[in-house]
Amino acid sequence: MAQSASGDAQYRKINLVRVAHVYYVHKDIEKARPFLEDFGFQEIKRVGKDTYYRGTGPEPFVYCARKGEENEFGGAAFVVESKEDLEYASKTLPEASGVYELSDAPGGGLCVTFKDPVDEYPFHLVYGQEQTSDVTVLPQLKFNYPTDKHRPGNTFQRFEKGPAPVHKLGHFGHCVTSFEKSFNFYTTRFNFVPSELVHDKDGTNVMTFLHLDRGSELVDHHCFFFFEGPKFHVHHSSFETHDFDTHVLGHDWLRFKGYESLWGVGRHIMGSQIFDYWYDPSRFVLEHYVDGDLVNDTYETQKSLASPDNLHVWGPDLPATFLQ
Repeated sequence: MAQSASGDAQYRKINLVRVAHVYYVHKDIEKARPFLEDFGFQEIKRVGKDTYYRGTGPEPFVYCARKGEENEFGGAAFVVESKEDLEYASKTLPEASGVYELSDAPGGGLCVTFKDPVDEYPFHLVYGQEQTSDVTVLPQLKFNYPTDKHRPGNTFQRFEKGPAPVHKLGHFGHCVTSFEKSFNFYTTRFNFVPSELVHDKDGTNVMTFLHLDRGSELVDHHCFFFFEGPKFHVHHSSFETHDFDTHVLGHDWLRFKGYESLWGVGRHIMGSQIFDYWYDPSRFVLEHYVDGDLVNDTYETQKSLASPDNLHVWGPDLPATFLQ
């Protein structure tokens, strides 16, 4: 069925539940794997050209590193609410595949892959993956404030150096060639709702942070974002870590291992996350974050003027290359 980038009233929305995992293609997979472990992923399976990684949460995998001829983004996957939604997607989305089995992937399940109608990158929808029961529960630390002491006497905060364990995929984002067409497509065909709209001096929207409309259920402030630019590219994928100490220990570990930092550690304004961005050996950008905002259907979309000052409240200066 034909589909325009602007969406069409004849189609109902496809209900998404959460973001699940991402695919990245690496020309030099042998350099990518050590970084991914140092970033905090747990390798769980290798099959063919694919290496699958999970976090400490219940998702069967959150990152798939795929060996290929060129470094490229292979798309993100969202869980759909029902098999009916998946079948409907296969019949109505642009250049959609049929429903196929994720036979080699951890957790199995069914998938439909379609092409973004504006920039033609792959986008995946999954259903029926079996979540793992092997969930790692990390301790929640007790903190002493000046007038409110939570940690018992004669007990101490002690840490070990090492990677910051990744918990889950939180969000991902792109530079798109047409903000208006992309925004219309994703907000009419799916239950994406803007948490933030960022506009230029002329009042034209150029960036958005989208969350999933799950009614009164609290969801992450954003799971998908994009901004307009001259050429499509993936900007980054972001993974939640456990707490602030884990987050900064992870930063220290990556620095110790000699990887290249892009930006961080700092605190965002939109979404509130404490952030830390790193280049992997293929020059993809991955982010650690902690302490993000939650929203539901009572939240009103916030609007702001595009400015380097609206991206963080503390931390290093915004790199000139960050939004390129």
